[in-house]
Amino acid sequence: MLNRVAPWFEHQWTQRTRWQFALRPVSWLFGMVVALRRIAYRREWLSSEKLPLPIIIVGNITVGGSGKTPLVIALVEQLRAAGYVPGVISRGYGGTESGPFEVGPLSDPADVGDEPVLIATRTEAPLFIGRDRVAAAKALLEAHPNCDVIVSDDGLQHYRLQRDIEIVVVDGQSGFGNGFLLPAGPLREPLSRLRQVNLIVTNSAVDDASAPLESLSFAKDMPVDAVSMRLSGQVFYNAKDPSQRALAADLRESPIHAVAGIGKPQRFFAQLRGLGLKVIEHPFPDHHAFRVSDLAFGGGAIVLMTEKDAVKCRAFAQDSWWVLAVSAELDERFMTKILKKLRPTYGPQTA
Repeated sequence: MLNRVAPWFEHQWTQRTRWQFALRPVSWLFGMVVALRRIAYRREWLSSEKLPLPIIIVGNITVGGSGKTPLVIALVEQLRAAGYVPGVISRGYGGTESGPFEVGPLSDPADVGDEPVLIATRTEAPLFIGRDRVAAAKALLEAHPNCDVIVSDDGLQHYRLQRDIEIVVVDGQSGFGNGFLLPAGPLREPLSRLRQVNLIVTNSAVDDASAPLESLSFAKDMPVDAVSMRLSGQVFYNAKDPSQRALAADLRESPIHAVAGIGKPQRFFAQLRGLGLKVIEHPFPDHHAFRVSDLAFGGGAIVLMTEKDAVKCRAFAQDSWWVLAVSAELDERFMTKILKKLRPTYGPQTA
């Protein structure tokens, strides 16, 4: 049922339909709730908590995948290179654990979520999940007191946790859809929320950070910087034996099946086509819990998948399954702005 509902909503968010107009009154009500909640935290009618180290939020104002996880990985790596000792917190979406719970590379994605396992695997940074981000951050600090900065994977709307830097990731292709709030549109918060964040990162195949912002009436006057991000990757590793590597030229056999259980499956398929591969596309819902039967295409066919999906398939991976390793390529201004914001108050322990 959910597999059919999500595409239906996505269609309403990108096209003008009669259902979209019917849903607008609900969106107005949702907008009132969002505004009242934000006012309640601002005026301290609802309490929030400040932790003794900087908190960097990487989130978005739309539903669906925008590229937060690769950005979190890149941010953790660059913070470490700058002398900081970063830790990560996440909600653990898709897992059964409510937290706080520590996640490592060998954790079960069914328990803690696929994105936390991927982040822990790629960065080896301390990582705790929890629906309560404050509790997750406190648990991380208690277990790893040497951490001097925390990166929150998502949590832009989790206002109980005070933050020092807010980064919003925008999908450079779909942008903000029709610009309406849920459920008539894809927005979790109104577009005016972008005025209040520190940095906007546009995840696009084209090196043009301003493209999704051009439709905003206040874009020219917006005091927030936008920088570009591209996901690059040309090397595959074997899902069963990650020490094995291959290039696209090594995998040009027929048939090749590409699977993607991410927010924007077509982005992955387009990336494979950009590498010169002709693939049979198999999109799955975001955070899909893969089973062997989902990937049983027969005849030892080559299967290509994302890293996020691969962590859920480790227990039954086959020799013919390959994973595309991607990294976020960021405008050099990105880290300059982050460090400029951090260092006046929170210098690294080992600079």
